[in-house]
Amino acid sequence: MDTNQPSYVSGTSDTPLMYKTIGQILDDAATLWPEQDAVVVCHQNIRWTYADLQKQVDAYAAGFASLGLEAGERIGIWSPNNIEWILTQFASAKAGLILVNINPAYRTFELAHALKTSGCAALVLAHDFKGSSYIDMLAELVPEIEERVPGEWKSDALPDLRIAAIIGNTRPKGALSFSDIATSDDDPAHAEIATRQSLLQPDDPINIQFTSGTTGAPKGATLSHHNIINNGYFVTRRQNFTGQDRLCIPVPLYHCFGMVMGVLGCVSHGACMVIPSEAFEPAATLTAAAAEKCTALYGVPTMFIAMLDDPDFSNHDLSHLRTGVMAGSPCPAEVMKRVMTKMNMRDVTIAYGMTETSPVSFQCSPNDPFEKRVGSVGTIMPFVEVKIIDEAGRTVPRGTQGELVTRGYSVMQGYWGDAARTAEAIDSNGWMHTGDLAIMDNDGYAAITGRSKDMIIRGGENIYPREIEEFLYQHPAITDAQVFGVPNKKYGETVAVWVKLKSEQTLSVADLQAFCKGKIAHYKIPVHIRFVEDFPMTITGKIQKFAMRDKMVQDLVV
Repeated sequence: MDTNQPSYVSGTSDTPLMYKTIGQILDDAATLWPEQDAVVVCHQNIRWTYADLQKQVDAYAAGFASLGLEAGERIGIWSPNNIEWILTQFASAKAGLILVNINPAYRTFELAHALKTSGCAALVLAHDFKGSSYIDMLAELVPEIEERVPGEWKSDALPDLRIAAIIGNTRPKGALSFSDIATSDDDPAHAEIATRQSLLQPDDPINIQFTSGTTGAPKGATLSHHNIINNGYFVTRRQNFTGQDRLCIPVPLYHCFGMVMGVLGCVSHGACMVIPSEAFEPAATLTAAAAEKCTALYGVPTMFIAMLDDPDFSNHDLSHLRTGVMAGSPCPAEVMKRVMTKMNMRDVTIAYGMTETSPVSFQCSPNDPFEKRVGSVGTIMPFVEVKIIDEAGRTVPRGTQGELVTRGYSVMQGYWGDAARTAEAIDSNGWMHTGDLAIMDNDGYAAITGRSKDMIIRGGENIYPREIEEFLYQHPAITDAQVFGVPNKKYGETVAVWVKLKSEQTLSVADLQAFCKGKIAHYKIPVHIRFVEDFPMTITGKIQKFAMRDKMVQDLVV
């Protein structure tokens, strides 16, 4: 390792950044590839070409304008994956509205925070999802919606909110049906949209995504057209996308993985987006990938594990798959091997990023050697800078661990309405501080070694959970493991792990500790072990170690 070389990289490309709006790239796609499949939504039996999608989007964009929604106002969407989500994404952008992504797992307290923080004037919402009535939750916050007609209610709790549109036919008196928003081709509001389109700028904010940190209220990362169009384009370009590709998107659209890397990535190349189901289901995803002859597939490691372990896995023809992205959390080497061989995804890539950076900063290339694909998150993306720094803010030498910071076109404009937390995240030189620990090698590949707050300090020894997790994946009975620290009077902290076993496998605490003995340092051997069926995670599939830690601490006290 060249310790004289600083841990700094900057991405270049022979293709310049696009300086366009989201509406423009959809119009471009409809001009270049009008008859190609744009979107297939399996659970809604929808199959639209790019010409079809453009026509529908224009009808809804004009509809939003007809409702009196002005450019720059915020419109929330609270829904699982469906065609209405995609329509709202593009129609709101054409109308100059700022789309506020609301996690489908949110409940009333979190919903109120998102709507109030962003000042949403309108909300598009599902009727219900997974047994929870979204309408009832909204009515709990805005009881006025039950009695008054649309346009005549004003909420005391959410004073900015004046429009609610329900996906589905059943609705309270004061709400609209989403399907009724679309206008006819001769509606004068289409001229209004054309005018707005001519005035919109690529640097205008167009999307607010609430990041689910482990502490404090969620923060609304504010992203521009320029941020997310270019990130989606370059992520799919690194996968060698063309108009012939068909991408299966089982990840949630409410997050960057789905709406940027998936939807915008496809549109920028004229590829087809395939939505298999409302939320991730292994069987539905495998069925869609096979039936639609998908060439690419997105997911977090837990999704790929679930698909590989599906009892009917071998009955699905995945011969058309070649690439995709695995991201959201570290990918175990054994999982990567199975995805490349059993799922035919020989060119699968690993990506790393965060919502605040649109999201991707690093990504593997299909021709990277296997050890680089599992031992790193790849190389820097075009037009992005990254450096790794120590606690004093100095750039560390290659091979030295530090915090990863990044800057460039992809960095958010800030947290909506929160200058203080924006200043904490983005320093005076424009560097976004990720809070992730990383090491960079001489070739510019970065390995994420954990988050600074995830590090376990046991009796003065620094322990990084990722290292122990990778070791535990070698056990033939283990399909997944999550390591974290819990308080200990003697050592300050000690190692705990939640373990998920493969189907029909058994393992005891003593067996697991015996497996570790002599193979990893004694202080790294988990003291507290729990065997579980599932891990607590966000809707995007990110493991919530803080929830495991809290539960384990509670149980240890009891």
